[in-house]
Amino acid sequence: MQVTQTLDEGLKREFKVVVPAADLDSRVNERLSTMKDRVNINGFRKGKVPLPHLKKLYGKAAMAEVLEQVVADANRQIVDENGFRLAMQPQVRVTAEGEDDEQAAVEGVMAGKHDLALTVKLEVLPKVELKELSELKVEKLTAEVTDAEVDEAVERIAKQNRGFSAKEDGAAAAEGDRVTIDFVGKIDGEPFEGGAAEDQPLELGSNTFIPGFESQLVGAKVGDEKVVTVKFPDEYGAAHLAGKEATFDVTVKGIEAPAELKIDDEFAKSLGLESLEALKAAARQQIEAEYARVSRQKVKRQVLDALDAQYDFDLPPTLVEQEFENVWRQVSADLVSSKRTFEDEGTTEAEAEADYRKIAERRVRLGLVLAELGDKHDVKVTEDEVRDALIARARQFPGQEQRVWDYYRQNQEAIAELRAPIFEEKVVDAILAGATIEERSVSKEELLAADEDGDKAAASE
Repeated sequence: MQVTQTLDEGLKREFKVVVPAADLDSRVNERLSTMKDRVNINGFRKGKVPLPHLKKLYGKAAMAEVLEQVVADANRQIVDENGFRLAMQPQVRVTAEGEDDEQAAVEGVMAGKHDLALTVKLEVLPKVELKELSELKVEKLTAEVTDAEVDEAVERIAKQNRGFSAKEDGAAAAEGDRVTIDFVGKIDGEPFEGGAAEDQPLELGSNTFIPGFESQLVGAKVGDEKVVTVKFPDEYGAAHLAGKEATFDVTVKGIEAPAELKIDDEFAKSLGLESLEALKAAARQQIEAEYARVSRQKVKRQVLDALDAQYDFDLPPTLVEQEFENVWRQVSADLVSSKRTFEDEGTTEAEAEADYRKIAERRVRLGLVLAELGDKHDVKVTEDEVRDALIARARQFPGQEQRVWDYYRQNQEAIAELRAPIFEEKVVDAILAGATIEERSVSKEELLAADEDGDKAAASE
C-alpha cells in the first residue's frame, strides 16, 4: 500500500492511496482459501474445492470485503502515522487511471483491471494551546429572598388552588371572578385562525388574555352577548396578528366567584405539607433555587465569554457548517411556527444568516476549548449522571417514559446529547475552582433583569 499526501491546507488534508491489483488479488485468494473448510459445494469434498471455482462463486463478495478492509486499513494508517485527531469521518473516493466515473472505477477494480486508487479527504481538529486561567475574574450576583416574596409566592399558590362556586342568577361578573365564555375573533369582519373557542374559562384580572379583553367583561351577566374590541400587541407572537385591531363576539355562559382565600395550616396540609411554615419554607427554597440558577447562568456566560475572547484558531469547516445547519434549521422552524419573517424580526435573511454563522463558529470554538480543558482537568461524566439525566428527560413526557427511555438507550447520538451539557457544566466548575469569584448582592429586579438582557447572548452557548 502506497500512501502519498497531496494536500495540506489549513485543517484540510488529502491523501492518495494505491494498492496494486496483484496485491488485491492475493488478498482475495487468501480470503477464499480460508473458506475451503467452511463451505459445502455439490460435487466437491469439503476443503477440496479448487480456488478458481471458489473465485467464480464468491470472488466478487470476497473482493468487496477486501476493499472494505483496505479502506479501513488505509484510514487507520493515515491517522496513526500522522497523529491526527479527526474532526469528521474521512471521505473516501475510489479512482482509477482512465476512469472519471467512480462506479466504473470500482467495477474495474473489482474485475482486476485496475490498481486500487483511493482519494482520502479529511479534516483534522486544531491543536488548542491552553492559556492561563488563573487571572480569570468572575462576578457572581446574589439576591436575598425576602419574607414579602415568600408571602407573595404562597398567595399565588393559594389562588391557584382555591375553588370557585357559581354566583346567584342575575349577578354581574366582577374582578377576580371566573367566567365561562364562547368567543369568535375577527379582523376586518373575517374570523381568523385560532381566534375561536367554546366553554373557555377565564379569570378576570389574571391578564392571561389580550390586554383590554378581560376588563370589558366586568359587569357582564350570564347570557350576555358582547363585542369586545382589542388591539394585539406589536410584539405578539403571531406575525399575522401583531399590531392589528380585532373584535371578539363573546357569549357569557357562566360566572363563578372565588372561594374565600384562607392561608393557614389547613391549607398547607391540603397540599401535603405539615404546616404553613413548611409551605413557606418550600416556597423560599424554590425561589432560592431559581435565583441560584439565574446567578449560575450569568457566571457561566462570563466564563464562556472570557474563553471566546482568549482563543482564536482555525475551525474545521465541516463542523462549523453542521452546527450552522442545526441552528438555522431551528431558527427557520421557529419562524414558520410563529408565522413571522426575518423582516418582522427587524433584519434580513442574509444578516440573520451571518449572525447565526458567528454563533455556530462560537459554539464549535468553545466546544473544542472546553474539550481540551476537560481533558486537562480529567473531567469525566459518570454513567450514573447520564442515567439521572435520562430519567429527568423521560419525566418530561408523562405516559411516554418507557418510550423515551428506550429511544435514548438505543441511540448513542441521543445519549451523547445528554452527556454533553453535563460535561460542559463540570468543566465550567473546574475552571471556576481556579478563578477569582467576587460576590455582589443585588436586588431581585437587578438579578432577573440581568438574566433577561443576556437571553440573546445565552443562545450562543
